Amino acid sequence: MSHSIRSLAVFASVVLLSASSPAHTFDPNALPVSVANAMAQGASPQAIAEYRRKLAEYQEARAAFDQEAGAYWDAISEKRKIRNAKRRDRQQITLNDYVLEQAPLYEGPKRPVNPEPEDTGPRVRKDLPVVADFLAAAREQFQFVPQRPANEMEFKRAYARAAMQAGLTRDIAVRVYSFETGGNGGHDMQSGLSPSRPGSRAISTAIGYNQLLTANTTTLVAEQGPQILRVLTEKASPLSGPPRKAMDHKIAVFKRMQAVVRTVPQNWSALEKLGTTPQGWAMHALVLDMDIGPQLQVHKLLTSVNFARARGFDRPLSAAELEMMNLTGDGNGFDMVTMPLAMREQVPTANFFQRGGYERNPVAIRHNTVAKLLAVTNARMDSNSNLPGAKELAAAF
Repeated sequence: MSHSIRSLAVFASVVLLSASSPAHTFDPNALPVSVANAMAQGASPQAIAEYRRKLAEYQEARAAFDQEAGAYWDAISEKRKIRNAKRRDRQQITLNDYVLEQAPLYEGPKRPVNPEPEDTGPRVRKDLPVVADFLAAAREQFQFVPQRPANEMEFKRAYARAAMQAGLTRDIAVRVYSFETGGNGGHDMQSGLSPSRPGSRAISTAIGYNQLLTANTTTLVAEQGPQILRVLTEKASPLSGPPRKAMDHKIAVFKRMQAVVRTVPQNWSALEKLGTTPQGWAMHALVLDMDIGPQLQVHKLLTSVNFARARGFDRPLSAAELEMMNLTGDGNGFDMVTMPLAMREQVPTANFFQRGGYERNPVAIRHNTVAKLLAVTNARMDSNSNLPGAKELAAAF
């Protein structure tokens, strides 16, 4: 705090000096080098002083907020540990095991724009990889080109077959698709990109009907690889000629990808990091393949279903509950799913997020209790299920 006060005093003195000195007595040689350089670029001493005053205000407000928010999110983490321990010991979880206050949100001044030229070199914006990058990586890393559908309905039929074989209902598949894609997404839809919005940019690597990230793909190859390989082998069995040759090549490529994922620790962090490499990008192209893509999309949902079953959850998950597990991770989502209805009205959604994820999620902030988040998810599923893409998927079952 004392540092901020000293800074404010310096900035205030600059303002007073520049305001009280007559223009004809102004001596640029008496200014600090940074101020003189800024003047040469067109920024006045008054503008620089005002910027520094506002910057000090911003930094002080932001520091105060970060201290408050840090304490809040530490409490969230501690309460989560308590709940996990109680579950392991089969103890009842109560309202006291959650943080019941809403998360603090920064409402202070914005960071001001610096009028001085900043010698930071050219600013290069790092774009996220897109479908074209995943396809290029698949060719370069594994000499693999996904088998694409002749039309979207063909992929939807393949996805519907995979879903039914896995025991997922039409209602679950269609409603999750409706929520994740907005009700009209294709098998190669990437989050943030839209043909109707020229110049739109990817906001994540999420692709397809259930919006798999690169980390989801590498994790599924690691965890569900044997099951997917069995499906491919069964499909290859009745084939002959060129189709059999193509399937054999696909199986060989998939085995090579499995070998790559086994070279890293089998945990989310390591597999997420693998997803940022050219080999990880190449694996993500599997989502676009007619044989493997539907399997990956289905297993993404089935993993959550099996997670709940393994913990004694007997009744079928609703689509909105499954989406909570998809949105916040299986552990946090299961926490919401098993919560008594009366508690859902009182428990803030922040309890199920990390700080960064929560602060970037306007839906969770706006609908800030478990009950509200489930309600808006259901409402969007209801609405989007009436759109053409969702109706086509329903017809594929």
